[in-house]
Amino acid sequence: MNVLVLGGGGREHALTWAIAKSSRVGELYAAPGNGGTASIAQNVPLDAEDADAVIGFSRDHDIDLVVVGPEAPLVKGVAERVREAGIAVFGPDAQGAQLEGSKSFSKEFMIAHDLPTARYKKCTSEQEAMEYLHEVGAPIVVKADGLAAGKGVIVADCMEDAEEAVRDCFAGDFGEAGSIVVIEEMLEGPECSMLAFLAGGKALCMPCAQDHKRAYDGDRGPNTGGMGVYSPVPCVTAEVEERMQQIMQQAAAATAEDFDTPYQGVLYGGFMLTAEGPKLLEFNARFGDPETQVIMPRMESDALDVFSAVADNRLGDIDLRWSDKCAVCVVLASEGYPGSYEKGKVILGIEEAESLEDVTVFHAGTAFNADEELVTNGGRVLNVVALADTFEEARERAYEACDKINFEGKQMRFDIALRALEG
Repeated sequence: MNVLVLGGGGREHALTWAIAKSSRVGELYAAPGNGGTASIAQNVPLDAEDADAVIGFSRDHDIDLVVVGPEAPLVKGVAERVREAGIAVFGPDAQGAQLEGSKSFSKEFMIAHDLPTARYKKCTSEQEAMEYLHEVGAPIVVKADGLAAGKGVIVADCMEDAEEAVRDCFAGDFGEAGSIVVIEEMLEGPECSMLAFLAGGKALCMPCAQDHKRAYDGDRGPNTGGMGVYSPVPCVTAEVEERMQQIMQQAAAATAEDFDTPYQGVLYGGFMLTAEGPKLLEFNARFGDPETQVIMPRMESDALDVFSAVADNRLGDIDLRWSDKCAVCVVLASEGYPGSYEKGKVILGIEEAESLEDVTVFHAGTAFNADEELVTNGGRVLNVVALADTFEEARERAYEACDKINFEGKQMRFDIALRALEG
């Protein structure tokens, strides 16, 4: 099979890496890809959000399967356009992608189908939002309704922070995404994600993962796209995991009931493990980033078999098998991230890092300069992943690998997966 992976981040490198291991893969392309995908696939300068360009390339190169990584092409309807052109696609149509593209749409979907979630209000003006804030008080969660690269959620511990968040949204800090604001009850408990393959109104759930969203150790600082992640999640008991799976199955059935076309791809459930049981914080319509970077290394099934079965609505043909090993991913970021940062810093030491047992380095923001040197090209630069029999070993191995990699301004958290050691 010839495969085209859309996207150029760490998630897409992990997906391309998993597909490349399949005995069924023929030609493998990444659009636009990055410095890491270049070693296992052919990078092509395609705009992943341009459906006509994707269709044209797929026809010219006999592509059998398109795997959509990021959310933006899904929300813009690229998957359905490619599907309508007769090319198999892993990823939902625009209607299904609205579960991520609009937080208010997602909340209405949850409420309509009795999926446990926090109380909320959709606000279309700053005045309406401020009035509701003063009605419910803080702590509270303020969310930009649309896509904001994982940074449009503000957890406000006091009214001052909540009011500032509302003002920022309506002032355009998140662009069009903040023109509508969702204000939500703040749930308490540990956060955790469960991803599931969806097709035909059914779900096949993956192991849980837990990421670290804040920029600095001790969960301090601004929200980021994710500074590290681990899987499995020791605090998730068998009973809680079963309940999360039930919720994902319920959500899958609801997509078949509500949507005009089948949801074929991944549904990401972000959960808060409250005293009353797991409750949904959000849905994403694609693989998580960086969750994918610990899920894919734990997958023992042929990834291409799984993705193509989902795209063909053959969920019953999938035999999902997972490693029992612990996976820890540490993100190496550019100095200044998630704020402004410089690009073009030369990266050294990846080969040495990957010489360690069960260590894989997924590239996120990398590229090659005019001298063919690997350089930084984004806020999150590299995802350093280690597998081991215990979390203690996996953490030790991941941080040993991080120490071997160098670029000017390298920053990371040093407490990734410490929670896992606490159980």
